[in-house]
Amino acid sequence: MLVKYNPADPLSDFRNALKLFWKTLNLPRPTRRQLSIAKFLQYEKNPRKMVKALRGLGKSWIAAAFVVWALRYRRELNILVVSGAKLKADQFTTFCLRLITEVEWLRPLLPREGQRSSMTGFDVAGAPPSQTQSLVSLGITSQMTGNRADLIIADDVETPNNSDTQTQREKLAERIKEFEDIIKPGGGEIIFLGTPQTEDSIYNRLPGRGYKVKVWPAEYPNARQRERYGQELAEDIIQDLDANPALVGHATESRFSDVILAEKKISQGQARYALQYMLDTSLSDVDRYPLKLSDLIIYSLNPDQGPEKLMWARDTELVVNDLPIVGLDGDKLYRPIPTANPPAYLPYTGCVMFIDPAGRGADETAYAIVAYLHGLLHLLDAGAFKGYDDKAMTGLAEAAKRSKVKHLRVEDNFGDGMFAQLLKPHLQRVYPLTIEDYHSVGQKEKRIIDTLEPVMAQHRLVVDRDLIQRDYESVSHLPTDEAFAYRLFYQLTHITSERRALPHDDRVEAVAGAVGYWAEQMARDVDRSVQVSRDKAIVAELKRHLAHALGHKAKNEKKGWLRKRRGER
Repeated sequence: MLVKYNPADPLSDFRNALKLFWKTLNLPRPTRRQLSIAKFLQYEKNPRKMVKALRGLGKSWIAAAFVVWALRYRRELNILVVSGAKLKADQFTTFCLRLITEVEWLRPLLPREGQRSSMTGFDVAGAPPSQTQSLVSLGITSQMTGNRADLIIADDVETPNNSDTQTQREKLAERIKEFEDIIKPGGGEIIFLGTPQTEDSIYNRLPGRGYKVKVWPAEYPNARQRERYGQELAEDIIQDLDANPALVGHATESRFSDVILAEKKISQGQARYALQYMLDTSLSDVDRYPLKLSDLIIYSLNPDQGPEKLMWARDTELVVNDLPIVGLDGDKLYRPIPTANPPAYLPYTGCVMFIDPAGRGADETAYAIVAYLHGLLHLLDAGAFKGYDDKAMTGLAEAAKRSKVKHLRVEDNFGDGMFAQLLKPHLQRVYPLTIEDYHSVGQKEKRIIDTLEPVMAQHRLVVDRDLIQRDYESVSHLPTDEAFAYRLFYQLTHITSERRALPHDDRVEAVAGAVGYWAEQMARDVDRSVQVSRDKAIVAELKRHLAHALGHKAKNEKKGWLRKRRGER
């Protein structure tokens, strides 16, 4: 405990100080959840702790108030604030200076003439001489060696930009280990504040390193969710539920109504909402994410011919390490088993392009191109365009031309065939091709999984290795906290059977549409083969029957002719 409570001084309880700070800044009175976090920051005895709270709860502001409050009582402290982005860390420091300036009780801390003071760090009045400032802000990728601290605030060190691939998460995990080298021995504290950005969040590793984690979700959890949270669920949430079980499913925070949370579920998607608002990173249900990158075969493909045979294996020597992986932790990409001789190349049996037109809002017009050869499906290309303008239509026609598509299928669930009519003139100009309208039925998420899972589980889907890189870079123009959701291979690995599981699913739906076309063709081929075999068997049986019948008749006719010649009757 950095500051002990003194009954003679009400402000030595950080909750009371927080109320004073918010009142001075003309902010609403702190909510029960905010006061619960304040209590945890001060009174939790474990010097390694984490506040895992829903987005928008104000945990960074609370932590800034905690920093200046602690300096008010202990001016000798050296505090380091580290954020995922340097700008955010600097904003933290700036807010601390604002508190010191505007809260009369804190003004004695204002840096004096000659002391260090900037938006990246400052000394407080009365601080003893030290190489390290009273408060310093750094980005997680900044040079931290040489700093020393009594308190480290790790404020949202995990961001979409530094955690969307396994490699990035491992680098981030190594960076935060440096905190232990910076913290002063004997009484130093490390406090994480954050919201998980991925199911494989580095925050999941903190309990194993001795951290006390507390979770403040957006909704009161049901029994199953409470079991997943375990001892991490905040005590005030537990007390409310014990007193009134009917609260399950309702908002825990007075600043977020049930209606607002319902809107968040729709806009974010179930999976993202579970992360950002319910703080649920549980992967205990293996079937929750049935599609795995590790079931794919990664190979350099071309639009003209495919390898005669490729064999899949999960072997460490076959892991592809030079491509971005946006799947779940532990999921990997694999090359096919190498052979003594290069595989023979043969023309594809066929090549289909499936287009899923944009519906509304932020939807994309997505496409996927899949070729078939000897029982394997080859994902040659996939991508997306915004809307239906000439650039998008021309881009689709050119994609079909590059891969020498033989059949084009368009989802017609929106517009009653309007999209196909808009596309036809561009196809006639760039690459003449007949369009087939296709109408899908049933729940989208289940349909996608039911189509892709059996093909991938049998390792029959080959993916062009360059497509993985193109897909990753295709959304580089978008903000990092939005880009991940548009990537095909994120959608592929994060889709579940729940409705609206993903905020965007256009690209994976296009792939499922193209794969589904070949699943239909293969099913027809099997039925046709069965029927042909049956027909052949029937014909063979008829021939045998006729041969027997005709052979017996011929034999009798021959005997009769001999008798007649001999004069026998």
